[in-house]
Amino acid sequence: MSNPRVADAPILLTTKGWADYGLIDSGHGRKLERYGTFKVVRPEPQCLWAPRLPEEQWDKADAVFDPSDEDENGRWQFAGKPPVLFPLSWREAKFNSRFTNFRHLAFFPEQAANWEWLDARIRSSKRQLTILNLFGYTGVASLVAAAAGAKVTHVDASKKSVAWARENAILSKLDEKPVRWLVEDARKYVQRELRRGAQYDGIILDPPKFGRGPTGETWRLFEDLPELSQLCTELLSPDASFMLMNAYAARISGASLSGLMADQLKGRGGVIDWGELALEQEDGERRIGLSFFARWSK
Repeated sequence: MSNPRVADAPILLTTKGWADYGLIDSGHGRKLERYGTFKVVRPEPQCLWAPRLPEEQWDKADAVFDPSDEDENGRWQFAGKPPVLFPLSWREAKFNSRFTNFRHLAFFPEQAANWEWLDARIRSSKRQLTILNLFGYTGVASLVAAAAGAKVTHVDASKKSVAWARENAILSKLDEKPVRWLVEDARKYVQRELRRGAQYDGIILDPPKFGRGPTGETWRLFEDLPELSQLCTELLSPDASFMLMNAYAARISGASLSGLMADQLKGRGGVIDWGELALEQEDGERRIGLSFFARWSK
């Protein structure tokens, strides 16, 4: 079989918002967002322009994140009594959002563009796909895949994140779907699956820039991604459907991820699309690029 064909040009995958989320305005290193009924202000260094809305509109936010360093740590300032958690949804996937100490709200809204692609990919298959979701966090992508009809293995090193993912499955009424929720180091799990002779029809790989496994294993994106992605390609079944890779590190690009994929998927055929994930303001006037992706499909 031929090698994968890498797309000639990048794709900008844009999330335009939905009933439970919207990017209201942005500028001066901040973004004003809507999460359900809450208006939230979070730092965003890429917003180099001036806001469109007057400052008094921003001052009406229910929560503002005050960063303490460049590693996303900080604390929230609330206009009133903050909720412990509040339910949101994207199509059939329902999930509890919460104000974490790392400026996000327990999911990444720009990933909705990937969820849409994942949903369509699984629903269009003539067979049930077996999916591995590594670094699965609070489980939205796993729930999207399960709702679309896939058999899913969800892996994350954080016991708390996997517990949240299980809660979200119950909230979505998807807890009876064939999903395994595992607290495990991604690399160790993949190595063990290879020894078992396991295979997957699709793999989602969404690693952080830095992380630690449940027993102290260290993850560094640039040092460890090439090895892990190579191991993942070896887990793909002969008639696998896709592999989706996403990264948030500022020094990486969709082009570099696609080059890595192309090198490791030789002889697989198919196509590798690559590019950037972005949020679009509700007025359609601005977009904020937030992460990079590459995805192989056949």
